[in-house]
Amino acid sequence: MTTKPKAKKFRIRRSAPTSGTGTPEAEQGNDLPAHRFTGEMPETTPSRQTPPQTTATPPAPQPPLKPSAPQGAPQSPAQGATSPDQEIDAIKREGLTGRQLRMARRMAQKNGLAATSDYDAVRLLRANGLDPFQRTNMLELVVPDGGTGGDDGGRVQLPQTLPMGGNTLPSTETYSQSPAEKRAREIGEIQRDIAKRRRRRLALLFTRLAVFVFLPTIIAGWYFFSIATPMYATKSEFLILQADNAGGSGIGSFLSGTQFATNQDSIATQSFLVSKDALVRLDKDENFKEHFADPSIDPIQRLPENPTNEQAYSLYKKYVKVGYDPTEGVIRMEVSAADPEVAARFSRALISYAEQRVDDLSQRKREDQMRDARRGLEKAKKERREAQAQLVSLQEGSLVDPEGLIASLRSQISNVQIQLQEKELQLAALEDNPRPNRARVEGVKGDVRRLQDLQAQLEAKMTDATAGGSSLAQKTAQIQMAQADLATADLLMQTALQTLKQTELEANRQVRYLTTSVEPVASQDPSYPRAFEDTMLAFLIFSGIYLMISLTASILREQVSS
Repeated sequence: MTTKPKAKKFRIRRSAPTSGTGTPEAEQGNDLPAHRFTGEMPETTPSRQTPPQTTATPPAPQPPLKPSAPQGAPQSPAQGATSPDQEIDAIKREGLTGRQLRMARRMAQKNGLAATSDYDAVRLLRANGLDPFQRTNMLELVVPDGGTGGDDGGRVQLPQTLPMGGNTLPSTETYSQSPAEKRAREIGEIQRDIAKRRRRRLALLFTRLAVFVFLPTIIAGWYFFSIATPMYATKSEFLILQADNAGGSGIGSFLSGTQFATNQDSIATQSFLVSKDALVRLDKDENFKEHFADPSIDPIQRLPENPTNEQAYSLYKKYVKVGYDPTEGVIRMEVSAADPEVAARFSRALISYAEQRVDDLSQRKREDQMRDARRGLEKAKKERREAQAQLVSLQEGSLVDPEGLIASLRSQISNVQIQLQEKELQLAALEDNPRPNRARVEGVKGDVRRLQDLQAQLEAKMTDATAGGSSLAQKTAQIQMAQADLATADLLMQTALQTLKQTELEANRQVRYLTTSVEPVASQDPSYPRAFEDTMLAFLIFSGIYLMISLTASILREQVSS
């Protein structure tokens, strides 16, 4: 949105005419008409018409608060002498546009003028000294070159349809042709010129196409049909399979036997076959560089003498194509060479390299797992052997069955205590007799004494130290701990044996096998080059390059010209 420039309105005092030939427009400063700013061309008479009446009455003095008449507003020779209807008719003949009339209506409403129509709004604005078609900007202060705004050499500043200078009279030259014939002749010349330019452009276009498209295509076709050395392709297909899962469970058992189980191995094998490592091994075993450096091969496909590995690798990627289909898990390989037998030999060598690489992919993992399992079993065996030695050392020099001995002593002590209680009761019964038999009383007392001594001896055996210097209870506890350690060592050894067994099974399941589904067979007919297809491809490539360059040049030319 642009903001109109604001400028102050200046009142221009009208000066009296300096000469008798002045016009009302000249008296007002010979300013440019309003159509110079609004873009409209009012209906005016050409400059060669007779100017208005030279004598004009001085205008009446304007009120001090109203601005002077706008520049370029049409004025009648005698204002006030015409009626409003005549003024409206004159305004209608000016050919004002709808936009100008709407501007006049809005300006009239802004200044508080009651207009009955758009033309009446124009009349009222002009009667009040306002021009609805002139924008308020700094152009009002611009003075034309060559003097002040009131005097411009007597030349009327009105829209001109013919040049002021020169001969404007009708030409006296006679023509032998009629205007229709002259027009037809000019149209024919224009058509011939257009046709000539079209033929020239077509010739230039055909020349560019011939140089940048047709000629390179012909050269490429000549090379493919006549010069290029035929190459024989040998195709083969192989899969990488996993060993059958005999006792597996879980997600691995569901994926086993599918392409997802060997997806990573297949991708790794594909990467190896197109790597420089495979090239070096193939050149070492089958002389890849020597074959493609043969002088019988055309110069474009031939390797230079004593090529480097990088030069040979760029050619290797061109003639050894390996693709992997993840949906089927099949690796497809195509090897091309100048001799079909050589191509088949190259293919077999690459398949053998891939099989070795597949074995190496899981061999290290399997070896690490088996080594850890064997190491765990050896450690369990060593711990069990130490526990057995500890138990044997504790059992040496001691009773064979200390627990049985303790149980026997406890049963003896219990029997002695029972007998002692019986003798004590018998002694108490004898002593309760007023006249006991002294012999029987002494005998019972002797039995009680002997039973007490026997009980004391048995209890001493339970607490006395053994020959090794420790009690029988401590020796028993040590033997029990040694037996527990031996049982733990036996359990650990059984676990290690089970782990080793599972590791062996898992290692067997991790073995990968490369199965060749399509064996490489030497072809009888050359597969490359495909002369017609390659020529059409060259034509499309050159056409695309030419079209791209042409569009780029056209865009740059348009940008520069704009």
